[in-house]
Amino acid sequence: MRAMILFFILYFSCFMVANASITDFKTIRAASEAYVGKDYNKSSRLYEKLEKEGAGKHYDLGNAYYKSGNYTQAVKSFKRAKGEGVDELQRLHNLGNSYFKQKKFAYAIKAYEAALKYREDKDTRFNLELAKKQRKKQEQKKKKQQKKKQQKKDKKKDKKKKQQNKKDQKKNKKKDNNKKKKDKKKDQKNGEKKKNKNEKGKKKKEKQKQGEKKENQKKQKQDSKEKSGQKKGNKQPQKAKQERQKAMAQKELRKLMKKMGNGKMPTLMYRAGGGKKAKRSQDVNPW
Repeated sequence: MRAMILFFILYFSCFMVANASITDFKTIRAASEAYVGKDYNKSSRLYEKLEKEGAGKHYDLGNAYYKSGNYTQAVKSFKRAKGEGVDELQRLHNLGNSYFKQKKFAYAIKAYEAALKYREDKDTRFNLELAKKQRKKQEQKKKKQQKKKQQKKDKKKDKKKKQQNKKDQKKNKKKDNNKKKKDKKKDQKNGEKKKNKNEKGKKKKEKQKQGEKKENQKKQKQDSKEKSGQKKGNKQPQKAKQERQKAMAQKELRKLMKKMGNGKMPTLMYRAGGGKKAKRSQDVNPW
């Protein structure tokens, strides 16, 4: 089996030998043997040493890179392998495989579809469908990751917002407490002011009350004095009147006595205490 693979590689690379030097032939043989022996790194290094450039060289080099796991270099080599002596379906199939290994499914699909334009191939068709499925999964995974990333971002944002709200609440609480303290201080100050004002007003009222009391007492005293004076004043004219009436009575009495002394009797009698004349009685006869 190993001999058959070696024969196939040598046969596939025969177009290189026709125009190559003896050194290149030896190198191609050594590179092919290394490839069959699964020493792909050695195989790729040997292919790179070939002096003659050609599609075949890059195709074999691409295969060696692919087998060694160097898919980036494999893609570069398969892209340069387009030309005489290389099967285009096989080249594009291998190019698609190199992209597939890199998980660049969109490029792999493009390469497989291009390969199938040359002819139908069961393996290429299978790889194409597989690449489509993998791309779908990749997109779903990407969406999921983006969603997760967004959720993480939102969570971080919410956390930041909560922290900010907490900070703001703390700040507002502090502000409110300071305001309350300030208002309390202000109220206390206003209370003290009001108290002082009330006390002043109270003192003023008391002073005014005392003043009014004194004034009332003074007035009462004065009124009492005036009343007392008025009583005395009323008594004095009455006494004077009585004295005058008495004097008049005595004067009249003296006149009467005088008349009686002269032998004359008065026809009228006067009331001793009053200045008014007594009415003459119609029934009484004069003396």
